[in-house]
Amino acid sequence: MSDTLSAPAVADRRARWGVIGYFVATGAALGTWTSRIPAIKQDLELDAGQVTVALFAIAVGSVLAMQVVGHLADRFGSARVLGPAGLAMAASLLVPGCAGSLPVLVGGLVLFGAGHGVVDVAMNAHAMQVQRRYSRPIVITFHALFSVGGLLGSGVGAVAAQLSTPVSLHFTLAAVALALLVETSRRRLLPAEPHEAAERSRARGISPAILLLGVLAFSCSLGEGSMADWSPLYLHDELRTNPAIAAVGYAVFSTMMAICRFLGDHLVARFGPVVLVRTCGLIAGVGMGAGLLAHHPVAAIIGFALFGIGLSCIIPQVFSAAGSRDPARAGRDLAQVSTLGYGGLLAGPVVIGVITHWTDLTTALLIPAALALVVALAAPIVRPRPEGL
Repeated sequence: MSDTLSAPAVADRRARWGVIGYFVATGAALGTWTSRIPAIKQDLELDAGQVTVALFAIAVGSVLAMQVVGHLADRFGSARVLGPAGLAMAASLLVPGCAGSLPVLVGGLVLFGAGHGVVDVAMNAHAMQVQRRYSRPIVITFHALFSVGGLLGSGVGAVAAQLSTPVSLHFTLAAVALALLVETSRRRLLPAEPHEAAERSRARGISPAILLLGVLAFSCSLGEGSMADWSPLYLHDELRTNPAIAAVGYAVFSTMMAICRFLGDHLVARFGPVVLVRTCGLIAGVGMGAGLLAHHPVAAIIGFALFGIGLSCIIPQVFSAAGSRDPARAGRDLAQVSTLGYGGLLAGPVVIGVITHWTDLTTALLIPAALALVVALAAPIVRPRPEGL
């Protein structure tokens, strides 16, 4: 970050709005897809196994794209990557929207996952450029607005489903709207910067610091993925609540995570990233653990809320630390951390499911709580590096 605390220039404020547009668009694209999974399943007469294959295709596309996008962003600049990548992400909705068979759906979702993965890495890299010019923390708010985009996409999708709107029409209209949003946002981004230093660091593999940041991203994402699939089952099956109460657990978790992300930048400016990540890890681990061990629906829901509060600011700070360690290879470092984070999101439900075969669900869900405490212990890794190192 720069040494001055002066007000950001007009170009910097425009760039901030440009990055916001990409975060909202990426969240909205994902929310659009997830909102119509039941309709697509019914239209194509898919069973649960075939739906799993389709969902896995998104992961495959994202992970493969992340192996390439980091180098492209470092070599050509994140702004140049975001232009075509954003349009490709929007256009990729058209294939699953019009798919008439499982192979076409899978192919379309690989493309959708690839577009999502490229935009995810490039927009986080550009967010770090903008934050350096602002001289104050602003990254966590971007992640909060990703959540807002997801709510918008899923909300519109819910309305479309209620109106029995064909998926093909819905996804076509969504693709047009997203294309307009990303194109407007692209024009506000910072100019691509030269990256001569990227050539000097090309041969370096993943550093121990980036690997540790990736482990933290994996740990937090494993917990987030576990909440999506297993918190309703924990309340319903373990604590014998009705389906309506069971659905409250994940809703509370997600809501508290989104709300606290809007407060995160203020907190990191006041207390610093290390204190924030350590405190968040303790809140998540202790809160979730206590809620589970109490074995009562109210305690469990409070524990899920505290878990959401705790996880809210950790991933943005992990990404911020990865993207700021070496600006010459910010794209590659972010891609490596994002890949591990995405792996945790996918692995979480599977890990919890496997462990429940050996023990009960309460014990299995204590694993994400324990990982949050590990994140708290490793918090010093997010400390900003002194300039020039």
